[in-house]
Amino acid sequence: TGLLSSDPTVRARAVELKKELQRLVKTIVDDEDYTIHTVDQAKDALCALRELKFNKRSTVPTTTTTSSLKLHEALSCPEEFKCPLSKELMRDPVILASGQTYDRPFIQKWLNAGNRTCPQTEQVLSHTILTPNNLIRDMISQWCKSQGIELPNPVMDGKEEGVTEAERDRFFSLLDKLCAALPQQKEAAKELRMLTKKMPSFRALFGESVDAIPQLLTPLSGSKSESCVHPDLQEDVITTLLNLSIHDSNKKLVAETPMVIPLLMEALRSGTIETRSNAAATLFTLSALDSNKALIGKSGALKPLIDLLDEGHPLAMKDVASAIFNLCIIHENKARAVRDSAVSVILKKIMDGVLVDELLAILAMLSTHQRAIEEIGELGGVPCLLRIIRESTCERNKENCIAILHTVCLNDRTKWKALREEESTHGTISKLAQDGTSRAKRKANGILERLRRAVNITHTA
Repeated sequence: TGLLSSDPTVRARAVELKKELQRLVKTIVDDEDYTIHTVDQAKDALCALRELKFNKRSTVPTTTTTSSLKLHEALSCPEEFKCPLSKELMRDPVILASGQTYDRPFIQKWLNAGNRTCPQTEQVLSHTILTPNNLIRDMISQWCKSQGIELPNPVMDGKEEGVTEAERDRFFSLLDKLCAALPQQKEAAKELRMLTKKMPSFRALFGESVDAIPQLLTPLSGSKSESCVHPDLQEDVITTLLNLSIHDSNKKLVAETPMVIPLLMEALRSGTIETRSNAAATLFTLSALDSNKALIGKSGALKPLIDLLDEGHPLAMKDVASAIFNLCIIHENKARAVRDSAVSVILKKIMDGVLVDELLAILAMLSTHQRAIEEIGELGGVPCLLRIIRESTCERNKENCIAILHTVCLNDRTKWKALREEESTHGTISKLAQDGTSRAKRKANGILERLRRAVNITHTA
């Protein structure tokens, strides 16, 4: 017979679960305004019931603890203790660059797949370093004790897996092939691309040998002309570099290998569109470290990134924008980006309605540079930004627009007239001062105050 007929405690819990499930389903069926949370609760209750029904046991004491843990994970575990990805009780809570907390193996899997955004907020990550959330870990531990549950040890992610001797031999064999004739180079590069994508242990191997990355680059660095490099070979080598860069321990090593950044810059200018896109993604991933941001900026990589943005290929745009945004977090790279025509390229794309969210964020960052503000004024940026505030439904875009306009207002009196006319015709700025985000309200009120003072001075005069 099944478990439910043999354990009175679990039978009682099953009755409780069924009542809870009945209540939740009735809410979903009867209430047109039911919430996603209610659906999730019903799903959790159903899963817990299924666990009770089918979980076979070898011994009563250990399985009672297991069942109890599963039950609490599914139902009574506080929401803040559940991983947003697994919907289960977190064993090893870590903080992502966005500030959100996840269970390590699940967010590591997300990052290992090449994702560079927060799954919840969709915010572009400034780095992929995972910081242990000891506070939540302690709170979960205390909660488990109060429930009589033993918290299992953290689940180790694939990164910690050892490498077999056969795999290590295969790794060095593939590196040797990269110094051979073209057919062997292509075969080896393709396999390394696949292995570093699927196996974190292979990414780690590159960090163990000082010669591994230079050997990987041999097919590209040995060529005097870009036309001599086979496009598929270039794509595989650049994509392998991207895979390596995902491994946090490799970021500094990869960026500081002398030929890496020049070859990434070359890849931004030539090769397949996937090569160019992956070169941009690699620069983004490497720029998680501030020391790498400075190194990449000094190498002149912003110019080919901005040129590729200007070219506007849809497959490359997001990776390019992410890389430019990350690099411009440090002040000296803002100056380089402005010098390399970033403002005119970005404004043109925004006016064309291309990648508006991401590019407005970059423009807001660049607007702390005096020359950027002058260019925004000269290139018709003020009417464009006012129109976005009027028409956009995205609060972050409105906030970025008003922040840029606030800086324009402080630095360029010739634009006050356009701002006054907009306010007089549409009330755009005062509406934002009432309904915007807290930062948008501050910036909007700052503009309104400056315009009022200017009017008062004129009347007094």
